[in-house]
Amino acid sequence: QVQLVDSGGGSAQAGGSLRLSCAGHGFPASCCCMAWFRQAPEKERVRVATIDTYGMTMYEDSVKGRFILSQDNGKNTLHLQMNSLKPEDTAMYYCATDLHRGRDCWYGEYNYWGQGTQVTVSS
Repeated sequence: QVQLVDSGGGSAQAGGSLRLSCAGHGFPASCCCMAWFRQAPEKERVRVATIDTYGMTMYEDSVKGRFILSQDNGKNTLHLQMNSLKPEDTAMYYCATDLHRGRDCWYGEYNYWGQGTQVTVSS
């Protein structure tokens, strides 16, 4: 059974940092596209960062240079290091995987999701 467990959210001041983690279960490490999405109140869920099976990452423009996506294949765990946080980063963050795709992950159809972890950034 495929399962993603998100953790690491919390509160931070603007300019601070948080690190999100996503533990994957039920599928091989580095087999597939992995991603973080976020959804702010009353807004649509949007893609934040993706990583493919070769470790190549892509980022949404507003987080480029501030967020770093990495994968610990030995533990099948995805991390999102979020630096220089801004109030507009406040959202529920979700880990996701597309088990049918390993490349071009920005365009994946993610169909397995974590439960989400809340990030709140105050000014």
